[in-house]
Amino acid sequence: MTSSDDLTKSDGPLEINVDLGNRSYPILIGRGLLESAGETIAQKLPAARVVIITDENVAPLHLPTLEASFARSGIDYHTLVVPAGEKTKSFKYYEQLCDDILGLRLERGDAVVALGGGVVGDLSGYVAASVRRGMTFVQIPTTLLAQVDSSVGGKTGINSRHGKNLLGAFHQPALVIADTALLDSLPHRDLVAGYAEVAKYGLINDPQFFFWLEENYDEIFIGGPAREQAVAHSCRAKAMIVAADEREAGQRALLNLGHTFGHAFEGAVSYETERLVHGEGVALGMILAHRFSNQLGLCSEEDVVRVEAHLNAVGLPTKPSQIPGQLPSAEFFLDMIKQDKKVSRGKLTFILTKGIGQSFIDTTVDEHTLLTYLQEQLKS
Repeated sequence: MTSSDDLTKSDGPLEINVDLGNRSYPILIGRGLLESAGETIAQKLPAARVVIITDENVAPLHLPTLEASFARSGIDYHTLVVPAGEKTKSFKYYEQLCDDILGLRLERGDAVVALGGGVVGDLSGYVAASVRRGMTFVQIPTTLLAQVDSSVGGKTGINSRHGKNLLGAFHQPALVIADTALLDSLPHRDLVAGYAEVAKYGLINDPQFFFWLEENYDEIFIGGPAREQAVAHSCRAKAMIVAADEREAGQRALLNLGHTFGHAFEGAVSYETERLVHGEGVALGMILAHRFSNQLGLCSEEDVVRVEAHLNAVGLPTKPSQIPGQLPSAEFFLDMIKQDKKVSRGKLTFILTKGIGQSFIDTTVDEHTLLTYLQEQLKS
């Protein structure tokens, strides 16, 4: 677990630095940070004009607080609101937002501020990366998943009919403000789904963190001190990996544990969030990765059972049959996986594991073996 020495000590929020040389940026973590976001951004980006991008679910909950903060700080801002949901990560809304920002005559040194979950953050970041070849970008994540994962690291993008996140850019934010109080208003399903990304950090390379989560997950959900500890630990874990491998040339791929299978499941339901949201797909994908690793003789059955039991306990899906509605064939899933961003020179790339906290990158998976495995799993 994160010790006090792992965090920048201050009287204010917890602060974690993403060390990227002259592009380094802080992640601020604490309760009530949205009310002072204007002051924080004005100090970081003096004289910058701002466009806030948010969605129809977040806007009524948190936009008035942010706008009031900007007004108090004298920030010249505009607000753009998009529909909520994974389908908004599309060419349509990407083009619309780029056009709107150009119409506002914002300059490269002005800022795009994403107020929302992973969809808003990914879409807004790609817009910021594109307009005038790169505007300043600020993340204010409003979901657990976004606070611990998608807001950190600079991956931005939209979906294509060929798969998830296949269009995008690496574009680091200048600042991340993670107000953990915003999670109090999050629907329980979304909170649970975001927890999958928290558990992922333990399953990648930190078994002690996973064991701590087994004992403390209830407090994370109700908003006790364990919530900020979990967010801080997750952010620090990701910051260290990003600093070492910003553009996913090597070990950063470990952050995709569960995502190769998970993205395929999201594509299988046509990104219909009523059936499956991203964190649920990741949870299902992590279980499939552990089961596949066990089938290949890499990890023990006991570890698979332990991971599955924990994800079940928090309310995450662990079997394809838990997804409402009919799923396509194993051949469809294989085709989606072959379109995965991590495929290199035609070789499938998987994050497999030798046990809890012992994940590794594997490029030796045979297509026939994988297809047979998918056929078995889709019956479960």
